[in-house]
Amino acid sequence: MAILSVSRKTDIPTYFSEWFLNRLDAGEIYTRNNPYNPNTVQRVTFNRKDIDCIVFWTKNPIPMLPKLDRLQGYTYYFQFTLTGYGKDIESNLPPKAYLIQAFKELSYMTDKRVIWRYDPIVFTCKYSPDWHLTTFEKLAEALSTFSDRCVISFMDEYAFVKRHMAERYTTPEHLTPENLTQFCRRLAEIANSWGFDVYTCAEAIDFEKEGINIKHGSCIDKDYIEQLVGYPIGAKKDKGQRAACGCVESVDVGKYNTCLNKCAYCYASTDISMVQENLKLYDATSPILCDRIDVSMDIITERPLKSLRVDEKAKEVEQLTLFDYR
Repeated sequence: MAILSVSRKTDIPTYFSEWFLNRLDAGEIYTRNNPYNPNTVQRVTFNRKDIDCIVFWTKNPIPMLPKLDRLQGYTYYFQFTLTGYGKDIESNLPPKAYLIQAFKELSYMTDKRVIWRYDPIVFTCKYSPDWHLTTFEKLAEALSTFSDRCVISFMDEYAFVKRHMAERYTTPEHLTPENLTQFCRRLAEIANSWGFDVYTCAEAIDFEKEGINIKHGSCIDKDYIEQLVGYPIGAKKDKGQRAACGCVESVDVGKYNTCLNKCAYCYASTDISMVQENLKLYDATSPILCDRIDVSMDIITERPLKSLRVDEKAKEVEQLTLFDYR
């Protein structure tokens, strides 16, 4: 596979962009992507022509904006999470006005290759459905000419997420199915009025069956990537993700427990003390993020990447041959 996910596990554009860009220049990245065998390290190698697309995930691209010219020659897009939560939920983010301006600058610099993520949606006594709809409309208006695609999801209540919420005196609330449907219908209407198509992220519910203009989405989206690169790719569903996830396979280059955004709903940073310990290992010149490779214990395997591009001529020949034998 030759799609890089940068990254579901941490905010690389905010904190580690120099490291990642150095890895692109080096043509290799070391990762630990096997949770069942943490001593297995993959040496992922590639040439520029092998990378079909890079998918960035961020809540604050400001530190990376001056470095975007180093991505020249690569196809990429950004998923930018921008909500209206306060410091009680998103503790370590810049003011929303700065992030809205950063979204606009990023859109301009990337020819509008920015997807707005309004997620996860958390309902509490403070963040009620009406609050979300009001906030969502303000953001949709501000971002309307800078993106045309919006992704939503609802908070997954892992045990450690509940603990983080409780530490901030915030208790999640739940809508009835009828109220959730009503909420999503109104949200879709707002989004559509400002020129956004709405997609869900790893949600099993089918809103289209309810007549709501919200489609099942894929963060690492085969169709969207093919539009960007201008050729078909042979990408398969990522079996390592949840059943409701529609993403195709990619190589994630991040590391859990390394993000300092301190969002209460985060599934990727479970322990701030662990985050702080991991950050002590950060080295922008290292082949692996916030880590050290121990040659006496780690088993290093080679994983050369090749483009997923489908050879249309070979495909046509194959189809003709199959037809001839019918």
